[in-house]
Amino acid sequence: MNLIMTPSAEKFIRRMIRFSGGAGGFRLTVTSGGCSGFTAAFDVEAAPRTGDQVVDHGDLRLFMPDATCKLLDGVTVDYMETPTSSGFVFHDPKPSACQCSGDDAKPKAGLHQLQEL
Repeated sequence: MNLIMTPSAEKFIRRMIRFSGGAGGFRLTVTSGGCSGFTAAFDVEAAPRTGDQVVDHGDLRLFMPDATCKLLDGVTVDYMETPTSSGFVFHDPKPSACQCSGDDAKPKAGLHQLQEL
């Protein structure tokens, strides 16, 4: 699996694991949101669930369902914050099957990377 994570995404995941006691791994589930890109759910868990793949990304341990691994192959995962929201941003270089002309999947101007405290 070819998963790329920005330093901001790695910092966020490390913080989540640290604030949750430091054990286990980071469970990431991604579904296709159609024209609006990917939708993510995440949590820190002690062990992978049945059917999860364990992906070691440097010092991070990720638990991801097979479908998530397929969706994220070749994708860059970033973590961004705005004054009103924060979350993962997925940059997928693969051509979209979407037929609309919307710009909703692209990051908006004014986003700031998460800074280390």
